[in-house]
Amino acid sequence: MNTINPISEPDNDNDIAQENQEWIEALEDILVDQGDHRGKDILRLLQNHLLGRNISLTEATLNTPYRNSIPVSEQPAYPGNALLEDKIENIIRWNAAAMVLKANDAGTGVGGHIATYLSAATMLEVGFNHFFKNKTDQYGGDQLLVQAHAAPGLYARAYAEGRLSQQQMANFRRELQPGGGLCSYPHPRRMPEFWQGPTASMGLSTPSAIYQARFMKYLENRGLKPADGGKVWCFIGDGESDEPEVLGTINMATRDNLDNLVMVINCNLQRLDGPVRGNGKIIQELERSYRGAGWNVIKVIWGSEWDELFARDHEGVLQARMDRAVDGDYQFYTVSDGETVRNHWIENDPRLSALMKTLNDEEIRCIRRGGQDRKKIYAAFEKAANAQDKPTVILMKTVKGDGMGAVAEGQNTAHQKKTLTAEERIAMGRRFGIPLSDEALASADLYLPEEGSAELNYLHQQRQQQGGYLPSRHSDFPRLKAPELTLFKDAIQGSEREQSTTMAFVRMLGRMMKDKETGRFIVPIVPDEARTFGMESLFNQFGIYSSVGQKYKPVDSSSLLPYKEAANGQLLQEGICETGAMASFLAAGTAYANFGVPTIPFYIFYSIFGFQRVGDMIWACADSLAKGFLLGGTAGRTTLNGEGLQHQDGHSHAVAATVPNMYSYDPAFAYELAVIVRDGIKRMYQDDEKIFYYITLYNENYVMPPLPVDPDNQTALNELEQGILQGMYRYRKDDASGQKVHLMGSGSLMQEVQKAAEILSKYGCSTDIWSVTSYNQLTRNALATERQNMLNPEQPQQNVIQRMLTNESGSFVAVSDFVKSLPNGIARWFPQGLVTLGTDGFGLSESRPTLRDHFEVDARYIAWAALSDLYRKGDLTADILDKARTELDIPKQKIDPASM
Repeated sequence: MNTINPISEPDNDNDIAQENQEWIEALEDILVDQGDHRGKDILRLLQNHLLGRNISLTEATLNTPYRNSIPVSEQPAYPGNALLEDKIENIIRWNAAAMVLKANDAGTGVGGHIATYLSAATMLEVGFNHFFKNKTDQYGGDQLLVQAHAAPGLYARAYAEGRLSQQQMANFRRELQPGGGLCSYPHPRRMPEFWQGPTASMGLSTPSAIYQARFMKYLENRGLKPADGGKVWCFIGDGESDEPEVLGTINMATRDNLDNLVMVINCNLQRLDGPVRGNGKIIQELERSYRGAGWNVIKVIWGSEWDELFARDHEGVLQARMDRAVDGDYQFYTVSDGETVRNHWIENDPRLSALMKTLNDEEIRCIRRGGQDRKKIYAAFEKAANAQDKPTVILMKTVKGDGMGAVAEGQNTAHQKKTLTAEERIAMGRRFGIPLSDEALASADLYLPEEGSAELNYLHQQRQQQGGYLPSRHSDFPRLKAPELTLFKDAIQGSEREQSTTMAFVRMLGRMMKDKETGRFIVPIVPDEARTFGMESLFNQFGIYSSVGQKYKPVDSSSLLPYKEAANGQLLQEGICETGAMASFLAAGTAYANFGVPTIPFYIFYSIFGFQRVGDMIWACADSLAKGFLLGGTAGRTTLNGEGLQHQDGHSHAVAATVPNMYSYDPAFAYELAVIVRDGIKRMYQDDEKIFYYITLYNENYVMPPLPVDPDNQTALNELEQGILQGMYRYRKDDASGQKVHLMGSGSLMQEVQKAAEILSKYGCSTDIWSVTSYNQLTRNALATERQNMLNPEQPQQNVIQRMLTNESGSFVAVSDFVKSLPNGIARWFPQGLVTLGTDGFGLSESRPTLRDHFEVDARYIAWAALSDLYRKGDLTADILDKARTELDIPKQKIDPASM
């Protein structure tokens, strides 16, 4: 039999070292003779061979050495005037710091941040001078999302560009002052012609950037936007990367080949209070995550001063020392003198000592991080700007508070440093070369060179070469004409066949998508379970968006409703990722401003997973002036029976009330839904109101009634529409004699309200039914009227509720499948008080009737609430009340649902 001769093992360390060297030399021969690609092929072949032998590679193979990714030999020549750019950068640095200092000198306590921008200044200036593109007087170009705490730097640059006044700069964080002011962070709502996206909620700018870049591709693939370039540049901090939304969404960028996306992570090694990874290396950690997700990763760690040292490091001792040092060490070096750094760094290693002897102590102290070296930054930006097929992340090492001096530079307290002494200000001004007097520097006066100076001429020239100034935002989008209500004829004619409001909405959505005027602008979004919402018919009709089309044959290809993906697909199906779906909604809802394309997003989701899970993203939509419709499907605490605590929503409308520019509705019938959607399109896309909508939908099936007025009677129709949109109207009037009761219902609990009215008729009551489509809209109207009356008591006005109920009397009962705080919000404006029923407490796994009995919102309890109120008012005898208790099976004592 054949035998395999064992390979002799090396006898000692010298033999091992010699063998290692032979391997390296063999690889070098391959690289020289056959090129880099062949070298990669050989290593990949060897790796696959090991894996085939079940030998796992547990080491961090996704990491490259702790040094710059781009070698000096591949570093392009710097195209700008470095001397002028240094001067401009220092002027902007000074003004950014001065505006914060000046604001705090006023004694108002408005705060502000200095250190973040100073660490990011050089990289941003390289971007502004050479990379960030705009398109003058038209849509397109780049989107720029910056660290929120770096906002003073963007203001300071805009001031130098002549886009902001000295008065505005003086009113930093004082928006209500005469002459105008500046908001604290990037807020499009506060500065709608300036900021392109909000970044103040840390972590959210990453999914926003990813899905903005994806939506750019979506518009291009659907032919709604020309493929004319444009990138999304997103700058975040290394500490910010701990937010789960950051690393949780990066795989989307590679799935869709978003080569129009550049993430720049400012690795100054500090969170808000201290080191990010004091015991490790945040850059190496992030490199593993992004390389593993398939991104291009570019590391910019060391400045040019290290190039010569690396060139002489033939034994790799310098690289090994860098790999051993942790981030806590690098922070220590930043704040230490040169001698201390040298002694700690060389570790008594004569080889390291010999390498470092060419630098004196002062040179060692002043050695730069890569993120403060414009040549290294330019090389990284150029490679990122020309990347193909993949997104790029640049891990940029900087010093927090660079330029502030020993008082804050690199200190754990740098982020909180909002003021400096007179001596510290003067010293910083002199470091930046600001030609102001000591008195002016101590006073933190702004400085600008004279108009026509070399600095300002260069600044304007470089921006004109990039197409215009950034950040900037447009709002003159093409207007859409809202469809006629007749487009939704199924909804306004009603249906004898039972259906849910969810199904009614899906049918309306299909009709809108087929509409010649608005259809192509409709963007349906669903995170997952589109089939749960009955949306599978849209798959084949309009396709699910996929940048690569469909490379497989779906298992239901023979079905009438097959699953279909396409590069020009219209539906965005985001998987189980509410954050990603909300980021898509944000991108689609702001496309009117970013791309001049008035897309109308309809994002349908489990209502419990909306505000509760991604409320901060919804707030970002409000800040961004996003338009569109959020649809909370399977709404209500008792409607989604069986699902239990985690799935039953009884509070999303209460949370929706906290978003000032959101109109929230809880329609009971399909025709109400049609009126609300049509009016929303008109307000947002025809009249350009800066609002968006939240509408709850239910999964309970019942007969949908037709419009309760003749659609050809315009006066009656207008009155009905006004009531629906204002939040309440009389659905049915009972002219029978008897004790008067008014029942207010909404959503699917209108079915219980109608049953309750039948029960009350047996006890001699005349019951009017009111449909409350929006407690929030009614509350806002009432509060606004109340405020107006406070300011003008001599001319009091009535709110919507008071106008409707002025001549009404009797018992008033409101029931909602949401918490009682919703109807309680309007109770004090009812002429004789309001009894409120709701679903306070946790959800339960139960049947729908049992749940409604438990929460006391079924027809029995609604009728009982009215009867007991009539009894309290002296309008009902005790005998009738006792009889009703027995017949309706109402207990005298019961566990409070809110306590469970």
